[in-house]
Amino acid sequence: MSRIRVLVVDDSAFMRKIITNLLTTSPDIEVIGRAKNGQEAIEKVTELRPDVVTMDLEMPVLDGLQALGYIMSECPTPVIMLSGAESAHADVTITAFQYGAVDFILKPSGNISLDMSKIKDELIKKVKLLPMLKSIS
Repeated sequence: MSRIRVLVVDDSAFMRKIITNLLTTSPDIEVIGRAKNGQEAIEKVTELRPDVVTMDLEMPVLDGLQALGYIMSECPTPVIMLSGAESAHADVTITAFQYGAVDFILKPSGNISLDMSKIKDELIKKVKLLPMLKSIS
């Protein structure tokens, strides 16, 4: 089986690096690109055609919800939203699902999380599951 190709989107270079490091501990996952805002995410989804996107909610230029809406209308791709507790209110989560997000993971301690390893297993499991679900539908 080929590796799952992931695009990591977060406005923090530190968080992009942490998420990339977590994902690449699995030999089944390859991070094929990174984006620092929603506009760049749209460009990279169109260019790279990843299997899965992990996307932060709050970003400059174009936020995660705006980028998600565009991606789902123009280049549908499974997107897992990642967010700090302060931005992950129920209404935002519901809107993300309405726009087409397939899952939502809360960063353990906010937007710049130093303990992301707490969600490592959950994140890897969800990334691996998405391409299987896509092939079933």
